[in-house]
Amino acid sequence: MYKDIATPIRTKTILEKYGFSFKKSLGQNFLIDPNILKRIVDHADITEETGAIEIGPGIGALTEHLARSSKKVVAFEIDQRLLPILTETLAPYPNVEVIHQDVLKADVKAVIEEKLADVKDIMVVANLPYYVTTPIIMKLLEEKLPIRGLVVMLQKEVADRISAQPGTKEYGSLSIAIQYYTKAEIVMTVPKTVFVPQPNVDSAIIRLTVREKPAVEMMNEEFFFQVIKSSFAQRRKTILNNLTTQLPNGKEKKEAIVLALTEAKIDPSRRGETLSIEEFARLSDALLPAFV
Repeated sequence: MYKDIATPIRTKTILEKYGFSFKKSLGQNFLIDPNILKRIVDHADITEETGAIEIGPGIGALTEHLARSSKKVVAFEIDQRLLPILTETLAPYPNVEVIHQDVLKADVKAVIEEKLADVKDIMVVANLPYYVTTPIIMKLLEEKLPIRGLVVMLQKEVADRISAQPGTKEYGSLSIAIQYYTKAEIVMTVPKTVFVPQPNVDSAIIRLTVREKPAVEMMNEEFFFQVIKSSFAQRRKTILNNLTTQLPNGKEKKEAIVLALTEAKIDPSRRGETLSIEEFARLSDALLPAFV
């Protein structure tokens, strides 16, 4: 049995050996609690049939836990300085492959086809760099990859926004965008004390289970998201006010907007944050003829 990487002493030893210094610009915070890593893997329901995709493996703390439970791990690491460290720390695990690439620029679908062709069940499991959490999640969902879901650690505040329900102050366009593609639930919160260096914020682990088909159907997906974005442009304003000022030529089309709201059975004096995803789908379909 190998010693866990994610203990304070072993992490410190590895970092000192390689003279590694943390780059704030890359949002590097390494976990130093093996129990939390084990729970992350448990929440992802990883089996010997699973292929795991990791983003930002750091020195391999989560990677080794994934390697012990899954068939194969493919990890994307942007920081070249970590590659020799990962070669050493992950040497005991032949089922791990590290790709030196920015996941936001990577062709993830091609990587899956090449590296995980023999795997039916694929999960993304990662301690995401906090400064690019949302772009990474949205990229993976919008590309409609053949994944079962994501179990990712992120800033607690962002996790609250992703999983928020209508009528709460956290609920917004991000909640809807991610819940359109997935079922979102916070499975645990993580204190800042289990990281080096300690971040300024608490963290949470969120599980996003990809839906077989999106949560709602509408006539034009792009316009649906444009309506949502417009509706949350100024949170204190009514839906009518936001749509009038944010949609193209909205002021001239105010009558059409009022008519669409009536047709969708939505009171024009409501605020965007009170509308469910189903109501936004109805509204975008009612608005569509006037704007597209």
